[in-house]
Amino acid sequence: MYTSEEKHLLFYQKLGELFYSIAASDKVVRKSEYDSLKQLVKTEWTTIDDYKDAFKTDAVYQMEIVFEWFNYEQMDADQCFQDFSEYYKENASQFTPERKRLIWKTANKIAAAFSGKNKSEVIMLSRLRLLMQ
Repeated sequence: MYTSEEKHLLFYQKLGELFYSIAASDKVVRKSEYDSLKQLVKTEWTTIDDYKDAFKTDAVYQMEIVFEWFNYEQMDADQCFQDFSEYYKENASQFTPERKRLIWKTANKIAAAFSGKNKSEVIMLSRLRLLMQ
């Protein structure tokens, strides 16, 4: 069983995994995609809650850490999306309408960050839309 702190950290880690899967869907993660995530984390995600990690840092930064780590490890985008999807289904109560709106906004911003949305990103966004309905 997870503690409350661990649940919040895992939530944001799974979002980092999701956002990585969107960026990596075309097999290339560009700096502009990561920068889009960082900008939205700073301007919008940090205002959602006050959860901190063990180092007293805002837990939302786990999204950036996981995104960067998965990119370094060159994780498989489809597997990352599948892992997020399973987490989503098992923890649906954590996904409030406000969080869903911000997840959608962030995913779209990442997908459009480099020359607009390509086919792979549109497909991944469609999968996300279906999942969150």
